[in-house]
Amino acid sequence: MVTVTAKNRRYSRLGLPKGMLVAWQGAKQREVSRVSTIGMGGIFISAAEPPPIGEIVRLVFDTPSGEVRARAIVRSSEQGRGMGVEFTEMSLQARARLDRLLKRLLR
Repeated sequence: MVTVTAKNRRYSRLGLPKGMLVAWQGAKQREVSRVSTIGMGGIFISAAEPPPIGEIVRLVFDTPSGEVRARAIVRSSEQGRGMGVEFTEMSLQARARLDRLLKRLLR
């Protein structure tokens, strides 16, 4: 497990070498992709044709304690590589599931 940090990031992210699947939907596309990093503030999604910076996307992914649904904004987008998204809306239950997942990954 690799911890990824950045000066302007509120939460650190964990690298997921095997990845995890996330279903996401933007304004013009709907895909299932792999997550390469994850944290309480957002995720990096591998995608050949990611949406542009500023687009709002809806996300759904599974954790051992249940499904996480969230809205996020695309903060970085690189064709052929993917997108970094920041969570903007998530229920308290989904946030608790994400927190449990991150704690489990850190063990």
